[in-house]
Amino acid sequence: MYILQESLFSFEDMLKMNSKDRLPIFFGVLDLRPYAKQLRSCSPRGADGHCREGILRALLAAPLEHIQTFTGLHHRLDTDLRFRYQCGLPLDREVPSISTLSRVFSELTKKNLAKQLFEDLVKRCQQDGIIDGSHVAIDSAAIHAFEKKQPKRKSEQTGNANWGAKFDSFGNKVTWFGYKLHLAVDTKSELPLALEVTPAHVNDGEMAPGLIEKAAVKTKARFFMLDAGYDQMKVYEAARNVKAQAIIPLNPRGEKEPPAGMTSNGTPCCSMGFAMTYWGADGDYLKFRCPHATGKVDCPLGMSACSPSNYGMVVKVDAKDDLRRSSSPHRDTKRWKELYNERTSVERCNSRMKTYLTADDMHVWGIQKVTTHQYLNAIVLLVSALSATTRKNQNAA
Repeated sequence: MYILQESLFSFEDMLKMNSKDRLPIFFGVLDLRPYAKQLRSCSPRGADGHCREGILRALLAAPLEHIQTFTGLHHRLDTDLRFRYQCGLPLDREVPSISTLSRVFSELTKKNLAKQLFEDLVKRCQQDGIIDGSHVAIDSAAIHAFEKKQPKRKSEQTGNANWGAKFDSFGNKVTWFGYKLHLAVDTKSELPLALEVTPAHVNDGEMAPGLIEKAAVKTKARFFMLDAGYDQMKVYEAARNVKAQAIIPLNPRGEKEPPAGMTSNGTPCCSMGFAMTYWGADGDYLKFRCPHATGKVDCPLGMSACSPSNYGMVVKVDAKDDLRRSSSPHRDTKRWKELYNERTSVERCNSRMKTYLTADDMHVWGIQKVTTHQYLNAIVLLVSALSATTRKNQNAA
């Protein structure tokens, strides 16, 4: 059974706090000046603009406060003086207009600043020991679009929102118009390491190799946990290329017969047809022993028919010969199941972003702006974890 780590409750604890107490803690670990500097206008003409750092703070506070639109954010800044002050905007002048908030968001998108801030925060969480990164889970989530629905053929030409379909846990087909949020998540902290946004029709398996590569660059990942929808050879190869193991259940759809003398999960069979016993790994080789010698079956011929040794017959399988069936640890072992159970961490991360934040409540359109929107939500999770750790360390001092 997968046990939740203590740090996982920091985000929920922050949500339970009042806004007036939550925001100072949230912003206390952030230095947004380097990013705000890139948002300032270089033109010497015109009146003094609004504080870009304050607007950037407001855009980050919006998901945490579940403010879904620029209109809602403008109204909150205009009517809540404490909120405006905590965002760092002056109280003696008008708040940024809706169009100003929208323009700054567009500038964030154009300069990829949300992604830059996200990457910097991931590094900081690693340095502070919050993110481990040795075990990574990957999955996608449906994101509904703000755009007007169009026929699939016309949507494919835009490169933006499109129609997607998947089966829920009850086997029912669910369709939506919008995007997919693809996440790579550290299973220990349940924090995002990398993300991608695609139109909803893009297959999950197409995005997994890229996410694996991105996560491996940031961490020394040893295992990647994915569900059966990612059971494709290129996903196993991508994990192998970064010296990691993909933990993926075999997908029975379109399944071919296993090689002769081997079960469907990659276990070799003895001469009597019994599945042999997995006995560990030696580098790339998986070791299997006689099932009679290990007490798994009562073979009528005993061990003597296969091997003169009291140890019983031993078979070694080179994992490189079939990356899909061969896994270290071996499929169906207790260790393999424990690793796969960690995949639920990415589901919880997706749930937090969609339920408690605004990942699925978008009022921007176009894949670039949607991607910025998702980065802002992911940033809130990272900052919440940093805030909780900082506060915990201060209380312990």
